[in-house]
Amino acid sequence: MKMKTEILLIAMLLFSDLFADIVTSQDHDDDDGDQGSSSSSPATPCSSNLGAEAANLIPFNTSSLGCYTAWRSRDFILLYKQEQPGLWSFVLSAPDNNAYIAVGFSTNGRMVGASAVAGWVASGGAGVVKQYALRGTSSTDCPPDQGSLQLVPAKSTILSLSSRIYLAFQLNTTQPQTRLIYAVGPRGSLPGSDFYLAEHESMVSTAVDYTTGRSSGESESSSSSLRRAHGVLTLIGWGVLLPIGMAVARYCKHWDPAWFYAHIFLQGGGFVLGLAGVITGFRLEDKVSDDVDTHKAIGIFILVSGSLQVVALLVRPKKTAKVRKYWNWYHHYLGRIAVAFAAGNIFYGLSLADEKSSWTIGYAVFLGLWFLLSLILEIRTRKKTK
Repeated sequence: MKMKTEILLIAMLLFSDLFADIVTSQDHDDDDGDQGSSSSSPATPCSSNLGAEAANLIPFNTSSLGCYTAWRSRDFILLYKQEQPGLWSFVLSAPDNNAYIAVGFSTNGRMVGASAVAGWVASGGAGVVKQYALRGTSSTDCPPDQGSLQLVPAKSTILSLSSRIYLAFQLNTTQPQTRLIYAVGPRGSLPGSDFYLAEHESMVSTAVDYTTGRSSGESESSSSSLRRAHGVLTLIGWGVLLPIGMAVARYCKHWDPAWFYAHIFLQGGGFVLGLAGVITGFRLEDKVSDDVDTHKAIGIFILVSGSLQVVALLVRPKKTAKVRKYWNWYHHYLGRIAVAFAAGNIFYGLSLADEKSSWTIGYAVFLGLWFLLSLILEIRTRKKTK
């Protein structure tokens, strides 16, 4: 039976390695695809994207601006030009959806730590342009009129013309950051008198080569797919299969040896799916703006605990060995701790992803039913042993 167990574990680990290779190669394909969808070179004038009326209302020269499609799914177009050493002009054009638009300049492609320029046109037609220091992911962590960008005074404006909105500004800088973040606010939810922005409806992080005008970055669809895969894999693997496998080992030993193989299959499958979820999580971390350090640390703890359980199974002593009692304590309690942390981290991850409440409610219902059934079986088991 031990030989069969080792063969099953080796097969599961080989599957996890194969999945890691697939995720990595798919991620490279996504990056190549994004780079291939770059836009025109700044050597080609893009002033036609402004129109004569917008060009006349912007408080600086907009002739010979270079441009590229910054965010294809949202129809964001960035026009830019180095006017002279230490002076750059930018115009961000997007559909007017009665929401703010923003462009952030980041050192690493992440929202937190970046500085952004945001603008919107109020219902009365008055435009507002503000700089924001993006110090966190909540609205209060992004104060207005703060940040590291050197905006040129009296050279910032925002216009709404012909169903498009134009956010124009100039920066005093030798070389702007090449990692740019674009965001759009929720429709109809403009900032109030305190100028704090509501949480963005959507955002994307890209990189631009100002010389060639080529943009690369993670598309929304690819990032969303990774986020969904990470959530589903870890929820099913660590959040569903591991608790069920733990219950099987506790309450189904009268079905020997079927309970053992069911326990191995459930825990092994849960470990492999959880490992795949961790792999997608690492790939996802570089493509989202959320602060996931705590979520990642808990996930690594769970992965290490699961790996130690696999090692413990391979060196499991015989039932007659004196150390078997201590091995059982180690195996049982480490497994329970890992499952408890996994459940908590799943709820935490769902809150970070801002998923619909149905996911949280659905998983809470599963845990409630699992706990209730385990409590009933525990009572019955204790009665039988008396």
